[in-house]
Amino acid sequence: MNSLLAVVYLLVFPGFLFLFVASLFGQYLDRKLYARIQRRVGPPLLQPFADFVKLLAKEDVVPDYADRVMFTAAPIFALTAVFAAFLYLPVVASVGLHSFQGDLIVVLYLLMIPTLAMFLGGWYSGNVFGVRGGMRVASLLFSYEIPFFVALLSPAVLAGSWRLSTIAGYESGHPLAIIVSLLGFVIGIIALQGKLERLPFDIPEAETEIVAGPLVEYSGRRYALFRLARDAELFVGAGLLAVVFLGGPYPILVSQPGVLAWVNGFVMFLLKTFFVIFLLILMKSAVARIRTDQMVSLAYKWLIPLALVQITLAVVLHSLGGLL
Repeated sequence: MNSLLAVVYLLVFPGFLFLFVASLFGQYLDRKLYARIQRRVGPPLLQPFADFVKLLAKEDVVPDYADRVMFTAAPIFALTAVFAAFLYLPVVASVGLHSFQGDLIVVLYLLMIPTLAMFLGGWYSGNVFGVRGGMRVASLLFSYEIPFFVALLSPAVLAGSWRLSTIAGYESGHPLAIIVSLLGFVIGIIALQGKLERLPFDIPEAETEIVAGPLVEYSGRRYALFRLARDAELFVGAGLLAVVFLGGPYPILVSQPGVLAWVNGFVMFLLKTFFVIFLLILMKSAVARIRTDQMVSLAYKWLIPLALVQITLAVVLHSLGGLL
């Protein structure tokens, strides 16, 4: 029976099927709100699913000058890494099925793999635009990853644990900790936007400059997998910020027994995750694309120093103890 529950957890809920549906809904929300802000109608609810099915049915072309193995493996690795990261998030309960001390570090590293896969996909495509886009991906990797890591480690220091469920419980039980970590939350939002290569950080895929960057040669099933990986990374990244900074499935200072706790926790997780996605959409709508040097300057002149200030504050408050 435990094995059956594990299979259901992995494949159905809150496993791959749930992540698939949530990711496509996140893409719909992104496109719909972005369109409404620009006074356009936007797509219907099932448009992301229709686009995914359409891509699966299209011809899947591999250029003669591409490395077929790496060209094919890149989108698979990207999607697999995001799915694996999602399994560690406490979605419906205080402790996930694969939760352990240090799972925060594992999730952070897993969410770095899609970026590396994007670089490899562009590099081994053999296309000059793909290679150029892949080089942009690699150069930006060292800009946003550092502040993203440091910002998310700050709540872990406050909670005195590297376990996601423990951090979420601490944030929920100590509302002042959320205020203390507000700077880290803002940095995390900006850095996540960079990880997802969304406006104003869509530098690697700049359509007006290098067509689609590392994805220029992708089509059919491979392109569908890359798009799904990006949509899933949006949901998982937002969910990670919701868990670390907003308490994840924990209601603020409210506890309920039995099944109600699971349902309430799941609803709270979704509300907080889509709140983070909403903030990402607002940023995408309000700011134009910046250059590569501007992104690097933003990260090293502002985000990293501010993230270090945030984690220093967390270390001081944690060492004093009991102030929150």
